[in-house]
Amino acid sequence: MAVGILEVNLISGKNLKRSDFLGKIDPYVEIQYKGQTRKSSVAKDGGRNPTWNDKLRWRAEFPGSGADYKLIVKVMDHDTFSADDYIGEATVHVKELLEMGVEKGTAELRPTKYNVVDSDLSFVGELLIGVSYSLLQDRAMDGEVFGGWKHSQFD
Repeated sequence: MAVGILEVNLISGKNLKRSDFLGKIDPYVEIQYKGQTRKSSVAKDGGRNPTWNDKLRWRAEFPGSGADYKLIVKVMDHDTFSADDYIGEATVHVKELLEMGVEKGTAELRPTKYNVVDSDLSFVGELLIGVSYSLLQDRAMDGEVFGGWKHSQFD
């Protein structure tokens, strides 16, 4: 099994549907990969055409448990005084990206437009997203710190 870093470059959205009729939307994105969720910043000034330029990362194993090698990208509207509203979601399949990354050490899906659909599968906008996968070079420690202990060298 190979271990690497799956990185999503959430660039922008276009023509996102308003979730409420009053005011503008303040969209953000929640991206889920194999039960782990990451959240983008809230695009306060973008309205229906937000720009995020956020990079979100996951530790990803391939082949790993289960067969759901996909990112579920949920677009939400941040509300200050009530629950956030669901706008829609997109799915990004990454199995081939992971396979290529394991084979070559790194792989990339260049920024691509993904359709956002609501619960009725109606089109509610699009997202521009890039995805990359890079194998971790040092598998022995996987970049983890164990208890803050450092090896010291004495003269």
